[in-house]
Amino acid sequence: MSEQAAIVTAVVLGAMAIVLAWLALMMAGLESAVARVTRASLNNLMIEAQTDPELSAFNRNKRVRKIHTVQRVIANRNVAANSCAFFRIFANVLIGVLVTVVMSLFSQPVWLDLLVGFTGALLVALVSVLVRPRTAGSNRPMELMLRHASLVSAATKVTPFTRRRHHEGASRRQAEPSDDEELEKIQLEQGKAAIDRLVESNRFDPEVSEMLRNVLMLSDTLTREIMVPRTDMICIERDEDLQDFLKLCSRSGFSRVPVIGADLDDLLGVAYLKDAVRATSFNHEAFARSVESIMRKPMLVPESKPADDLFHEMQQTRNHVAMVCDEYGGIAGMVTIEDAIEQIVGELDDEHDRAQHADPEQIGYRTWSMPARTSIAELEEIFEVDLDENDVDTVYGLLTKLLGRVPIVGSSAVTHGLQLTAVDSAGRRKKVSTIVAEPVPARQDNDGQAGDQAPEEDGKDQERNES
Repeated sequence: MSEQAAIVTAVVLGAMAIVLAWLALMMAGLESAVARVTRASLNNLMIEAQTDPELSAFNRNKRVRKIHTVQRVIANRNVAANSCAFFRIFANVLIGVLVTVVMSLFSQPVWLDLLVGFTGALLVALVSVLVRPRTAGSNRPMELMLRHASLVSAATKVTPFTRRRHHEGASRRQAEPSDDEELEKIQLEQGKAAIDRLVESNRFDPEVSEMLRNVLMLSDTLTREIMVPRTDMICIERDEDLQDFLKLCSRSGFSRVPVIGADLDDLLGVAYLKDAVRATSFNHEAFARSVESIMRKPMLVPESKPADDLFHEMQQTRNHVAMVCDEYGGIAGMVTIEDAIEQIVGELDDEHDRAQHADPEQIGYRTWSMPARTSIAELEEIFEVDLDENDVDTVYGLLTKLLGRVPIVGSSAVTHGLQLTAVDSAGRRKKVSTIVAEPVPARQDNDGQAGDQAPEEDGKDQERNES
């Protein structure tokens, strides 16, 4: 072969070696990235892409297609990782062969050709495994996968033998956690360990460290664990007017109330105090309008939704309250964005929230103010009566039983010659905190008689507007 032909051949083979080196480095980074992208992060990214108002329709569709491609790759995480590893090793071996061939073109000794080829392949292998590509795949896995998901998908399609190995081991791993669950568990443990090291180094206050731990635990918390259960919700029926709704908001302290039809599972929407005030401020005739006229479409979420996904979705959709559905489609409860935030920063109270006193206090002749959690036994001891109540343990439970629904401020009931009246609420959820107990004249004593001037509710509870 002439010298000119040898040079041209060497240049071509060198260019091929450079391309293969790029492929080896890229596959090393993608192999690391595939192991770190989770389904939860992809779902959050999908919600963000679909609700971002700054994206044009073309860019939104393009980004959604990329996310779908990554989701298909992550669905067979082991297959994708094996394909990337195969092409990385294949490229390293081929680089060594090409370098050896280039050296042989210049009539070098065979041992030198082999040594240079081996050295070139080894250098590329070391760089692809130990240096930059792995770091990029670890630090920016989502960005790398979105940019080169089509490359991983193509590598998976041309290496069907990696899929066969995956299927052979699938039956043995059915009882084990999925790859995605294992990955999230490992990442969570690593995050906790990193926070513990920071706490030990005294770089953060204990409160900050606790919040960081709570952030990591948010993905393990389900919506059902932070929601207000349906038995504690306060609702309003569709045929009630705005005047009744405003009175209910004033007495209960809530600003968002579910609107129901025949029962709680017949959810129609959510009525907002701001909408009612806006409708009636300059038009007094609007007080007679039905509450159904101002209700908004409710946000529905499953009770198994992780709290971090719930928080992000409520952020993106600008909803501060959502109705929680069970697996049968019924209403299991309701949840607010503050419920999710409290999982991170702790209990949130504002200037209207009051803490309840700890012990019963006598405020008049045979008139006692009692915390809602006061036991039935203590009530019986104070008034020297036998209530014979085995179904409930507290004064609040007794009042709820007599009313047949969740009490709000002003609710009243009479039993065994005692009148129980809810007079105060406390906490962000505005649960009745103080109940006044006093004897009533014998002529008014009618066991189980209850009075409540609030509109008929199905007995539930919820959030008051923080503003």
